[in-house]
Amino acid sequence: MGRAYDGHRRGSRKEKLLGLMGAVCILLGGLLIAGVLYRNSVSVQPAGTYSQSPGSGVPAETSSRPENAVVSTSSEVSSSQPEKEAADIFSQYKGKAAEILTGMTLQEKVGQVFVFLCPTEGGEEMIKTYSPGGICLNAGNFQGKTKSQVAQMMAEYQSASKIPLLTCCDEEGGTVTRISRFPALRSLPFQSPRQVYASGGMEAIRSDTTEKAQLLKSLGINTNLAPVADLSGNQQDFIYDRSFGDDPAGVSEFVRVSVETYSENGMACVLKHFPGYGNNGDTHTGLTWDKRPYSEFQTRDFLPFQAGFEAGAPIVLVNHNIVECMDPERPATLSAEVHRVLREELGFGGLIMTDDLEMEAIPQYTAGENPAPQAFLAGNDLLLCSEPGDSFHALLKAVGAGEIAEEQLDASVLRILEWKCSMGLL
Repeated sequence: MGRAYDGHRRGSRKEKLLGLMGAVCILLGGLLIAGVLYRNSVSVQPAGTYSQSPGSGVPAETSSRPENAVVSTSSEVSSSQPEKEAADIFSQYKGKAAEILTGMTLQEKVGQVFVFLCPTEGGEEMIKTYSPGGICLNAGNFQGKTKSQVAQMMAEYQSASKIPLLTCCDEEGGTVTRISRFPALRSLPFQSPRQVYASGGMEAIRSDTTEKAQLLKSLGINTNLAPVADLSGNQQDFIYDRSFGDDPAGVSEFVRVSVETYSENGMACVLKHFPGYGNNGDTHTGLTWDKRPYSEFQTRDFLPFQAGFEAGAPIVLVNHNIVECMDPERPATLSAEVHRVLREELGFGGLIMTDDLEMEAIPQYTAGENPAPQAFLAGNDLLLCSEPGDSFHALLKAVGAGEIAEEQLDASVLRILEWKCSMGLL
């Protein structure tokens, strides 16, 4: 090791030169390290994503993109929130479900991913022909029947199915009542959640949900297509009358109480309509474009769904809106990116169900082609359809042609069977 440099001692010219070179090397090394650290810090948060501003509680954009700009690429959406591993909420039933799966034919597996709207006549024949995973009943199925007649009808439907059925209907209360509208089945229709809460707060919601669950269960219904987790504060919104309110915290509490109460009463429930309906138009009659920024979903619309997931909600239903900040080209039902957000960013591990694929928004988008294969490829486990024949054969053909991997079909059927085990149906 050479002599130390001493500024108070005159050394040789060579020693001075060596000392100067050492200082320069140290300076350059420090600059190089600082540059690497800076690049790494920038690469963690790519331009155009959202970061949490200190102490604000709301996301702040790190790019100059206007607040109402459309996010059109999946990479921007995916970097806005850390990925979560989807919770395997039915894992304890995996062994039993896998054993059942190994004994199923391809046709039975294809049937299992469908929830068909049940006709008022010929329901048993439809069940025997297509082996659906479930059936959805509308008001026409209950009209003119007593409670005992409905219970008998549901028992006959279950008897017609080799694998027990998911049986569901929309009994939200207020403007959507499939059962309680008939005096023979309940003296008065269920009120809307807004009305129930106004009369007695969250305890009234719990009592009302308990009565819904017990009524449906007594009739042979095991799943209610409720609660509505959408936010709405404008009476002009299509979803307003069906929503609980506009405050994310309040709607989240309503959803949590509803999910817990259904579970306590042995009834499955379905959160709808992911990723949040907002102020958009009616997809029963045509396509709608949701132009809200992704940050609004993060700070508002996602929150009630997340509360439901944490409470143990087993099923979520996806809407037909074209949500431009996630996928500007496809309705949410047919969008793999919307389903990626649901699985990977929100960590939902239960069953994903489509809204009715016969609603006008979907055939209008698919130019007349049957949407069942597209909906399944997007990531839905359960396909809600009005017309069984075309949908069943379209999906069966797509699997047979290799357009849909049988491994994906098996994964969805396994989840469905696990859920049925969790409900005591198998």
